[in-house]
Amino acid sequence: MTGASNQLISVSPDELKFQFELEKQSYCDLKVSNTTENNVAFKVKTTSPKKYFVRPNTGVIQPWDSCFIRVTLQAQREFPSDMQCKDKFLLQSTIVASYSDDLPADTFSKDNGRTVEECKLKVVYVTPHSTTGNSEDGSKQGSDANSMVQRTREERDAAVRQTQQLQQELDMLKRRRNRKNDLGFSLKFALLVGVIGFMVGILFKLLSSPTTAE
Repeated sequence: MTGASNQLISVSPDELKFQFELEKQSYCDLKVSNTTENNVAFKVKTTSPKKYFVRPNTGVIQPWDSCFIRVTLQAQREFPSDMQCKDKFLLQSTIVASYSDDLPADTFSKDNGRTVEECKLKVVYVTPHSTTGNSEDGSKQGSDANSMVQRTREERDAAVRQTQQLQQELDMLKRRRNRKNDLGFSLKFALLVGVIGFMVGILFKLLSSPTTAE
């Protein structure tokens, strides 16, 4: 990710890239770093203030510290011509005496001889289904996303195959257990029938034997 810098601050990335969808908000985060030993105040301006919501739009960064600025593109009702955006952002910065978010109104005024540095950032719109990125970072992110999707599908298919294999093994064990139970039942039944038959035979012989006369 590339960035822009001047003598007071560095900004990353050096352009605001928004994923553009109708009737949906989109946002881009800027990392602003203080590269000095002084307290540096910043202010964000844009050529289209009604389209964007910036928080924070002003603030103070302590020496060698950094902060994030979130720029939100409000939901739009129509696509721009050729998806080209002419909006621009201006990030002003100047040294201040103390760390305070309550900045005087003339903090960024050059009339009193104050040094105010400016960093310009352009705006880029991209569509969710773009096949080609507007930068090497965009192409790399798209490639990484495709690889992640492919890897997820492979892991899902492997899990499905493993589940099916386990189900087949479980069914086989159930069939084996049922066969063993059936075989045990058959042996017991045959033995019981044999015993009953033997006892019936003895009883029949006793009943059919002639009685001894007294």
